[in-house]
Amino acid sequence: MISISLCMIVKNEEEVLARCLESVKDIVDEINIIDTGSTDRTVEIASSFTDNVYHYEWTGNFAQARNVAHAYATKEYTLYLDADDVILPKDKEKFLQLKETLDPNVDAVSMYYHAGTDEFGNVTIQYRLNRLLKTARKFQWQGDCHNYLNVTGHIINSDIAITHKKISHSVGRNLSIYEERKKRNEAFSARDYFYYGNELRENKYYEEAIKSYQQNLEMHSGWIEDKVYAATYQADCYRILKNEKQELNSLFYALQLAKIPRPEICSRLGYHFQQKRDFKPAVYWYELATTIKTDPNKWSFTYPAYATWYPHLQLCVCYYNLQQFEKAYEHNEKARIYRPEDQRVLFNKELLEKRLDLSNEK
Repeated sequence: MISISLCMIVKNEEEVLARCLESVKDIVDEINIIDTGSTDRTVEIASSFTDNVYHYEWTGNFAQARNVAHAYATKEYTLYLDADDVILPKDKEKFLQLKETLDPNVDAVSMYYHAGTDEFGNVTIQYRLNRLLKTARKFQWQGDCHNYLNVTGHIINSDIAITHKKISHSVGRNLSIYEERKKRNEAFSARDYFYYGNELRENKYYEEAIKSYQQNLEMHSGWIEDKVYAATYQADCYRILKNEKQELNSLFYALQLAKIPRPEICSRLGYHFQQKRDFKPAVYWYELATTIKTDPNKWSFTYPAYATWYPHLQLCVCYYNLQQFEKAYEHNEKARIYRPEDQRVLFNKELLEKRLDLSNEK
């Protein structure tokens, strides 16, 4: 059986740290906590789980901090988590089985990151990360924020998920890092422009976000997955700014870049036409979104809602407006599988049952 060191950087995480460590303590053989300047009970909580609590003076660079943290690992493999991550019981079982069976020649194991969940427990955003790393390889973190690991060698993909359960969002923190880089006239890579665009969009600077995404799209370098989503998120910004023509152009460009339709693009196209009350093309795109199967080994972002409850809920609305009430009911029921207590779904159910006189059949 392999041995595992958990290495984490933390700051003012008293609300979530115990939850994280409780979920992982039976998996790992060593816990290393690197505190970057907490003023709450974070160090006290960490010390209740491990004697390996270290202090690091924050430099404003997450990659540097993470590399320092990983240097404390003494076991065969290194695992990293954020304080607001947890390993749910079903994934803990899978992780323990992986620990017993992992070939020590493996250099890294990728796992799903469930970066968001809705109030019904549905995963809202998922992607893969190299999560378990052979310590001897000394893989390094890169990037000031939105860091990434430069991993090579024998990598396997597991079906284990790490679940992110944040309590609050640090609005503007990452955006300020990029703004400081701009002030220093640092050159931005295609990846930088993509993530800078994301931060601008999330902070509601939509016109600036469009420009940053465009800079990503105009560069020959960069990951094609980032470019697909740069065009997709650019369309979101145009929609918010009520520029329907450019929204549609960006969505079709995203489709062109992706080559194969994706639920995230199709559902947005459906919504575009639905808002124009052009329900037949809306139905076409929503129906297509529900038929696309996602590659389980896909590394870039996937948003499961766009292939499941969301298009079904919108199809209910579209078919209702097309006076096809049985189809509307059918799709509402499919949405209800994922969101059984969603008030919109329950309202539709009651309305359509009266319309179809289904209530008397029960």
